[in-house]
Amino acid sequence: MQSMFHQRQGQSSPACLRTWRFWSPLALAVALMVIFSGCAKRPEAHHAEHHLVKVTSAIAKDMQITEQYVSQIHSCRHIELRALESGYLEEIKIKEGQFVKKGDVLFRVLATLYQARLESDIAEAQLVEIEYKNTKKLFEQKVVSEQEVALAQAKLAKANAKVKLAQAELNFTEVKAPFDGIIDRLRQQQGSLVAEGDILTTLSDNNVMWAYFNVPEARYLAYQQEVKEGQADVKVELVLANHTTFPLPGKITAIEADFNNTTGNIAFRADFPNPEQLLRHGQTGTILLHKTLKDAVVIPQRATFEILAKRFVYVVEPVPEGEGKDEPEMADSHQAQAHTEGEDDDDDDGDDEKDDKKPSAKPAPKRPPLPHEKKPHDDKHHDDHLKKLSPEHHAEHHANTLRGIVRQREIQIRNEKDDIFIIRSGLKAGEKIVLEGVRQVRDGDEVEYEYIDPAEVLGHLKNKAE
Repeated sequence: MQSMFHQRQGQSSPACLRTWRFWSPLALAVALMVIFSGCAKRPEAHHAEHHLVKVTSAIAKDMQITEQYVSQIHSCRHIELRALESGYLEEIKIKEGQFVKKGDVLFRVLATLYQARLESDIAEAQLVEIEYKNTKKLFEQKVVSEQEVALAQAKLAKANAKVKLAQAELNFTEVKAPFDGIIDRLRQQQGSLVAEGDILTTLSDNNVMWAYFNVPEARYLAYQQEVKEGQADVKVELVLANHTTFPLPGKITAIEADFNNTTGNIAFRADFPNPEQLLRHGQTGTILLHKTLKDAVVIPQRATFEILAKRFVYVVEPVPEGEGKDEPEMADSHQAQAHTEGEDDDDDDGDDEKDDKKPSAKPAPKRPPLPHEKKPHDDKHHDDHLKKLSPEHHAEHHANTLRGIVRQREIQIRNEKDDIFIIRSGLKAGEKIVLEGVRQVRDGDEVEYEYIDPAEVLGHLKNKAE
């Protein structure tokens, strides 16, 4: 039995080998054809893909932009009140936070020594004055010379000067307010021994407040150019720490002389009137600079997309002339082919002898549609939607649908406000851009779109950029 098995196996092996040798080249060829046909159809299917998107236009309009800067608020006059003479602080006549008038006495240092020195100098000046008068009488009697009179007069002037100095030292024991303002924290208490130059308190004039804020160099240069062209009409507002806006507007009045080499900024100063004394020295706030841009190019944020920190839009260009003219011919050819196939079907139901005598008509070879021949109703979902429409609605749909080619373009943003971008460069007013469907298209795609008026779009913006 084992020998018979080997004998059968030996007999069948050549036939199997011959069969495999015959079929293997054919199977390989078929497999290659399938692979190449699939690869060839794949790009055509991609290029034939169409999308129905919504398109609007960039619009030029007057826009108010706002720039924000953190600011430090200072009093227009803020000084330190110091002791002019050393001694014990005898009297403090004000309280912290009190509003004082110019000339009010604030502090008084013990004046006993200064008073005694003044009285001594006054007595000495009186004695010198008596000597001067006697010398003058003797000169009239021609007893003394004229030089003696001049010497006595000089002594009298010196004595009077010492009196004035003593009087000034006595006056320095009283510290008075040099202007109207608000008293800060008291640094010394009554009875303290103070030396000449010690800080007693600070005094602030808050009638006008200075708000300092740092501006980048590029914005500084732009501001100077606007001033040169007479366009620096800027509205200045101050937002306080509780997010309320200071009721009175400010005005830019000064720019510092030097840039900060570390930050590259320069300090601007805005002045704010402060009649209610709401603002205090050392406060912080946010400066808002409002400026109106004439004929600024504006687009919705959601019409843009970002790639590697750069902003782009899809600009819709018209389809070049000459494309799409063969669509009616293609439609007629498809209808003729369908009609021919219908006749062939009827002939199949008839006499079989006619079929044998009449040669069979071969259908015309079909080619994949070109990109401009692809209709929106090629999509099954869209086709089902169109079937449900009435003929009037169907005609209206095609009347509102336009065609174009999308091109990716980089743009520069000047400012952002609410849900819109103000364009610095890269886009002009009137150019059409993709509004909805940004994620569905790519550069160079041919699309069918519905145009929406930009005024309507800007009036209903709530979405941010995709």
